[in-house]
Amino acid sequence: MLPKLINIREKFSKFTEQWTPKIIAECNGQQVKLAKLEGEFVWHDHAEEDELFFVVRGALTLKFDEGQITLRQGEMCVVPKATQHLPVAEEETWVMLFEPAKIKHTGDVQDERTVEECEWV
Repeated sequence: MLPKLINIREKFSKFTEQWTPKIIAECNGQQVKLAKLEGEFVWHDHAEEDELFFVVRGALTLKFDEGQITLRQGEMCVVPKATQHLPVAEEETWVMLFEPAKIKHTGDVQDERTVEECEWV
């Protein structure tokens, strides 16, 4: 059986919601998710899980207690577990996330944008 081909742009075209990750693949207990982001999210961390951000389109600033970094198209960053961070996108930005399937969207923080279960697209 051939592996399934996944077209990233086609997957992004299937949703408009922001700050609502969508699952597109799973590999060894990790999920690959897509999200559209704009504005400021919420300060949070993931106590037990690292989180990888890969910018597909736009720019994403990740603020930390000790400073910030800005990722542009084609760039990525791994936020280590237990690291407080605040994602900010000045304009709509598309990101791909690689994270454990059990990760909570906003860590232990409850927010109006918290997603309890991500859906597949």
